Amino acid sequence: EFEEARKWVVNDLVFDKNVDVNLFESTIRILGGLLSTYHLSGDSLFLEKAKDIGNRLMPAFKTPSKIPYSDVNIGRGTAHPPRWTSDSTVAEVTSIQLEFRELSRLTGDEKFQKAVDEVMKHVHTLSGKNDGLVPMFINTNSGQFTHLGVYTLGARADSYYEYLLKQWIQGGKKENELLEDYMRAIEGVKKHLLQRSQPKKLTFVGELAHGHFSAKMDHLVCFLPGTLALGAHNGLTADHMKLAEALIETCYQMYAQVETGLSPEIVHFNLHAQKGHKDVEIKPADRHNLLRPETVESLFYMYRFTGDKKYQDWGWEILQNFNKYTRVPTGGYTSINNVQNPSNPEPRDKMESFFLGETLKYMFLLFSDDIDLINLDKYVFNTEAHPLPIWVPA
Repeated sequence: EFEEARKWVVNDLVFDKNVDVNLFESTIRILGGLLSTYHLSGDSLFLEKAKDIGNRLMPAFKTPSKIPYSDVNIGRGTAHPPRWTSDSTVAEVTSIQLEFRELSRLTGDEKFQKAVDEVMKHVHTLSGKNDGLVPMFINTNSGQFTHLGVYTLGARADSYYEYLLKQWIQGGKKENELLEDYMRAIEGVKKHLLQRSQPKKLTFVGELAHGHFSAKMDHLVCFLPGTLALGAHNGLTADHMKLAEALIETCYQMYAQVETGLSPEIVHFNLHAQKGHKDVEIKPADRHNLLRPETVESLFYMYRFTGDKKYQDWGWEILQNFNKYTRVPTGGYTSINNVQNPSNPEPRDKMESFFLGETLKYMFLLFSDDIDLINLDKYVFNTEAHPLPIWVPA
């Protein structure tokens, strides 16, 4: 199968096309995937392709502030913000670093790393943070945060926090600004976003909007227990591991308390005990499941670092429910519209690429008896589950 895929890359993967692509998605999926494949196979074909797409993404950084535009035309070499705004998403511009830095290391061309390091240095100094928590948008002209006062670890901010830690690990734990920003942010989470639900007293991460706490948690936030565990494994404070253990329990409950055993896209937690109510409430607009990987990803890290088989058991339960409610008889899996209706979960006929790239890969690693398969002291996973080497292995 790998040979077949390689042949496809040789003959059919052509980037010289007049198409707009999203800088962030293309970096984490295509560039990250090619770099990772190069390292795992040793085949220089993949590095050549990585160099090609890397060069074609560079025009995104030609902005007044050096904060990249969201979209690039990889054939024409032009870039622009989304049609409706001159803002970029904070998570997007701060979650391309692992890949571009690695591309510089492999090619000896420092322009890739320079472009993404500049973004991190800039964000490091910006005002508008709240105890290390960042707003969701940043303006490509002024380089300033916009839509101030809203703080979340869900969509549009999530992987900023993940990449602070992972860049620090990738670079051999030398870049202290990254570590400082990460540690400060986790303190900010504890101070502003952590609450406990009723009746089971689950620790969860809510959101803050203009000083008001909302008990809303995106499934995307379930990346956090894995990230916290990875930090603790790399010598950061042990209470990060305690928090990781509490949060992964919550993420598991986001599956277990639902009729199909599959988590919705967003949940709201009950802060007050009510008779006949669970911890997790689901609004009709939020009850879809897109086959997302974050909980399984965190289960993988937790199992690797604790050896506790319950994390494998939870992952197995989730996999069985994916098989039961999302598997398509003719092949593949599909997103579903309604996790609360086991008799008709309303299949959408769409399988996101991250299901193969991440969800199933983390399942495979979680169930593997070989705990050295992708050693976490030698590799760091990008946010699309592509392993990249740590520059100075521990």
